[in-house]
Amino acid sequence: MEATGKGDLKAFEEIVRRYQHWAWGIAIRFLGDECEAADIVQEGFIRLLRSSRHYKRTATLKTYFHTIITRLCLDRAKKKHPIYTENLPDVPDSRPGSPESLMHLEEAAQVRRALDSLPPNQRMAIVLRYYEELSYEEIASALGTTRKAVERLLARGRARLRSDLGDRDDFL
Repeated sequence: MEATGKGDLKAFEEIVRRYQHWAWGIAIRFLGDECEAADIVQEGFIRLLRSSRHYKRTATLKTYFHTIITRLCLDRAKKKHPIYTENLPDVPDSRPGSPESLMHLEEAAQVRRALDSLPPNQRMAIVLRYYEELSYEEIASALGTTRKAVERLLARGRARLRSDLGDRDDFL
């Protein structure tokens, strides 16, 4: 990041290569829409590039970028209602029409709808904890809050998901 701040675009290309898949994962899981996720990731990298001259190594680059992507996703959620979609990332291909694949798609759609029904901060906390496997401290940093607040967000989010999805615990 420091090299990027000094004008080294090859260094920025390396940042993009390392973090684009990861940033996409957060955005698609949070927003549920491929176009919206692509916009968020692109905007995140633009902000990262613009801030590169002023970047101070107070946290890891990944933590810094978590904060950018998280805030962009939360801002987008405030401006727009969620879009429900049947197309989720990381859904394995299987034979079309097989009962197992249809059941898997329906379960994935139920989880997507349940996630989309959560308030944005709860949804982001769930995505960062269970899909990105961030620590409570990393989530607190990304959300600009405290560890205790993250614990409450996760507890309320899990309770709501259990309520919406029943006693299944395979979704987290």
